[in-house]
Amino acid sequence: MPADRAARTCALLALCLLGSAAQDFGPTRFICTSVPVDADMCAASVAAGGAEELRSNVLQLRETVLQQKETILSQKETIRELTTKLGRCESQSTLDAGAGEARAGGGRKQPGSGKNTMGDLSRTPAAETLSQLGQTLQSLKTRLENLEQYSRLNSSSQTNSLKDLLQSKIDDLERQVLSRVNTLEEGKGGPKNDSEERLKIESALTSLHQRISELEKGQKDNRPGDKFQLTFPLRTNYMYAKVKKSLPEMYAFTVCMWLKSSAAPGVGTPFSYAVPGQANELVLIEWGNNPMEILINDKVAKLPFVINDGQWHHICITWTTRDGVWEAYQDGTQGGNGENLAPYHPIKPQGVLVLGQEQDTLGGGFDATQAFVGELAHFNIWDRKLTPGEVYSLATCSTKALSGNVIAWAESHIEIYGGATKWTFEACRQIN
Repeated sequence: MPADRAARTCALLALCLLGSAAQDFGPTRFICTSVPVDADMCAASVAAGGAEELRSNVLQLRETVLQQKETILSQKETIRELTTKLGRCESQSTLDAGAGEARAGGGRKQPGSGKNTMGDLSRTPAAETLSQLGQTLQSLKTRLENLEQYSRLNSSSQTNSLKDLLQSKIDDLERQVLSRVNTLEEGKGGPKNDSEERLKIESALTSLHQRISELEKGQKDNRPGDKFQLTFPLRTNYMYAKVKKSLPEMYAFTVCMWLKSSAAPGVGTPFSYAVPGQANELVLIEWGNNPMEILINDKVAKLPFVINDGQWHHICITWTTRDGVWEAYQDGTQGGNGENLAPYHPIKPQGVLVLGQEQDTLGGGFDATQAFVGELAHFNIWDRKLTPGEVYSLATCSTKALSGNVIAWAESHIEIYGGATKWTFEACRQIN
């Protein structure tokens, strides 16, 4: 009898499960469970299944709560850090605002004030500003010295009176700058006074610069075409000069020039000649801590020049395609020679000759780290090898000195870009 009862129980359970299978929950299986005789077997089976599902849901909810608790803790830490940073920013902005009010409008640029930054002392401290003004004064003094040299050759009462007037103005400005530096050192200066005094000095400098420029313009109209120098004061990738004339095909050459530089490390690239397909057809360069080098068709020879002492030096390099023989002269004396430098490779024509920059592409591709810094004059090229006597005549400014038969130094042959400047230059007057 118990066995029959168990069989009937299983049959009823099967019917209950078959009924639930109609809801399409997937594959089904038969489960036999012992229940009391007077109990509802279908309800009992469903209750048993609900308990298992409930237990599973509780476990999932517990895991979710734990995860959310961890997330909340992490977010609290993030909020705490952000709050700390925000407090720092607010305190800093409060200090800046107080400093701006203390300046009483004497420096910080206000919205709608235009692009005039003459009084922007918040970005340029007073001491640094005065240092910059001092550098400007020194530049003007150097230009005035060049004008004095010209006035010696072309003496006139008008030129001398202008020179004396300009020198007097420069002396006055120097006294103002020195006085202001002393005041700063004693701690008596104020931002408002800094702004007012800077504006006065800059106004005077602008007027002085205009007067000197006018005088230099009149000087340029009268001076000989080869009595000038190029000045490259900064290491940039935009300041250079270009020779209007290209080079012909050459099986030998001599290139000579006057150079003055104190740049370190390396004076840079006094000149470079590039042709289509070869940016390093003919280059003179001193880059980094390397010695000065001459490149011909990308072949290199190291030169014995030492010229970064802030003094004027005359240098010459000669070369012939036969066996690639070369010689290097400094101040009229041969200091080095060699061979096998691009042998039997003629210098190609129809290129671009640039002073002050090294070309990575034809006429461009300049790199500021390779730019020449200093002064350059009397750049001449011949299509033959000069003799030691001819080189010496050039270095000593002899009346027998020759001008280049390929490239001769003349203002009409040079185009200037990016702020490089031309000044009067007398080679032997500078070194004697």
